[in-house]
Amino acid sequence: RFFGPAPRRHHSTMKADNSTFGRFAAVDGTTISIDDVAAIAKDAGVAIMKIYNETSEKDWKKIADFKADGSPLTRADTTANDIICKALAAKYPSIPIMSEENKLLPFDERRHWTTFWCVDPLDGTKEFVKRNGQFTVNIGLVENGAPKAGVVVVPAADPPVVYKGVKGLGPPVREVDDPLGYDSYKSIFAAEFAETDANLKIVASASHNTPETEAFIAKYDSPQLTSKGSSLKLLMVAEGAAHVYPRLAPTMEWDTCAAHAIVDCAGGEVLQHPGDVACDAGRPVVYNKESARNPYFIVYGKRISSTGSSATKKDLLGASEDDSFGTWMGVVSVIAVLIGVVGFFMAASVKE
Repeated sequence: RFFGPAPRRHHSTMKADNSTFGRFAAVDGTTISIDDVAAIAKDAGVAIMKIYNETSEKDWKKIADFKADGSPLTRADTTANDIICKALAAKYPSIPIMSEENKLLPFDERRHWTTFWCVDPLDGTKEFVKRNGQFTVNIGLVENGAPKAGVVVVPAADPPVVYKGVKGLGPPVREVDDPLGYDSYKSIFAAEFAETDANLKIVASASHNTPETEAFIAKYDSPQLTSKGSSLKLLMVAEGAAHVYPRLAPTMEWDTCAAHAIVDCAGGEVLQHPGDVACDAGRPVVYNKESARNPYFIVYGKRISSTGSSATKKDLLGASEDDSFGTWMGVVSVIAVLIGVVGFFMAASVKE
């Protein structure tokens, strides 16, 4: 007979050495298990929460140092980074790592990377310092400049939550350890919407709101606004809790990569927007640039036109790719008809 609460399953059970779930081959031939990557991220989350929960109020006042750019840095950032980088290097030694807390290698050394890990060991350090729980652990995998897979852990959630996705392996998964010790899995999907809809749910940064962001949001009809920290905003779009997330303020590649992959897997999109660094407006955000700084971008759920068909991915400075394709198909159709008519009359002439 069982007495008392069921024992909680330890996070290491997520390791998938004997499972084919979430297992895929990188372009360099390395076999990767997304569950093993999630286990690494959860280990980092446990270390972060130990510091978060066990630091006294007196010591918390001096929890953060500051980098040269003025952003905060804590022992939780460096501890989590050490855990992640050592584990990834041991498990996948052929894949290089780009991390916020590592020195960024010169572009001449990175430019030929076809595959690399893009890591933010503690995304939302400002939220961590505020002790509001809105921070994440981000591990993304980039292939040929695009996010291939992503794991995002929300360690301060009760219980902790893991989001994970791999392009080509179906929708991403939201995983929660339930009180009975069983992992609860749920596939997530971006919400369908038309940009002309009223009452769209818009999520924006809790720490980096800008006049450009306010102007962008103002174009919508009676939007419902929410603010969040870290990559939680992208995750809200991925799981349909928000329709749009405009980020018209600076970010870096490691801030977005992991959650970008999850948004893509869920049917959404993360598109470049003009206004900051040079960009290819209306196209997906890309990775391993000479500068690791992202352009402004907009995260959308699954956009449809007001007539109900899928919206085109319009370049904000010109015609859409779909428009161009449709135009060329029209031209090809006309040419085909003309050839047919000419052929008919030539055949008739031969018979005469």
